[in-house]
Amino acid sequence: MGYIVARTERIAIIGAGMAGLTCARRLADAGYAPAVFDKGRGIGGRLATRRTPDGLQFDHGAQYATARSPDFEALLKQARNAGAAALWADGADQAHIVGTPGMSGLGKHLGQGLDIRQGIAVTGLNRVDDGWAVTFAGGAEVFDRVVVTVPAPQVSDLLGLEHPMSREVAAVRLDPCVTLMAAFDPLAPRPFITRADSDDPLTWIAQDSSKPDRQAPACWVAQASTVWSTAHLELSPNALVALMLPMLCDRLGTDVSTLRYAAAHRWRYARVSVPLGRPFARNRSGTLYAGGDWCLGPRIEAAWSSGEAIAQHILDASFSE
Repeated sequence: MGYIVARTERIAIIGAGMAGLTCARRLADAGYAPAVFDKGRGIGGRLATRRTPDGLQFDHGAQYATARSPDFEALLKQARNAGAAALWADGADQAHIVGTPGMSGLGKHLGQGLDIRQGIAVTGLNRVDDGWAVTFAGGAEVFDRVVVTVPAPQVSDLLGLEHPMSREVAAVRLDPCVTLMAAFDPLAPRPFITRADSDDPLTWIAQDSSKPDRQAPACWVAQASTVWSTAHLELSPNALVALMLPMLCDRLGTDVSTLRYAAAHRWRYARVSVPLGRPFARNRSGTLYAGGDWCLGPRIEAAWSSGEAIAQHILDASFSE
């Protein structure tokens, strides 16, 4: 359905992950000019790719995307046609689509042409006569509507614990995940492309370099179980490497003498275990929204669905005004 926007609203989107970028893309295509704020240096959130100075790379967040709805399948097809995604021949029954040349390619594809303000950490949202004051280091800016797409536990950091929306999303649970990135000698064993074992402390192991358009060989990503990640989350990255690397070497049938690189990353809010149960939360006036994968479930498509639903609600409200 097409929309003619009768007036220009100032819309801020907090977070440049899949949900935030999807919402911003849809609004921009409808004639709005949303401003996307993100504290990181890159965009995509958990659509993340770590690159090293010597040319290694690792998808250390989301591993792949799958599509259940025709609309999300169409988006992935569009990304593939644009060279931002490709099919990963990992032997899975369902098509696994990955960003190219890394998972961050999907975020970059969605973010083309958007007003994305990187390296800006929003510290607060306050209601003012003209809308919402978005506060960050060095100042504030007022917007008519604000869309918050940070992890649910961080919503209260922006609005305060007693805000109705903070209380509304308080029951949402996201579990942590610790990720090990390791590169070995090209001649080191590569016994499989992926290995999933819910009973293993390393529940997921992937030969990251087997994905399309990856140049460096023998790059692996291992993600720890929720139980293991929770128990070790506060350890330093170096300490995590020391614990996880021997486990990975054992699963691969190699030893540390073949190691070229190792690093660990801690995702404090990684896996949705208790979702909100609806696509987004909002205030009565429709000027404040919150969404993300945590609304619907632990899938990239869930984040996309949330961002789409928020944008649609804003467009519907604008059309009726």
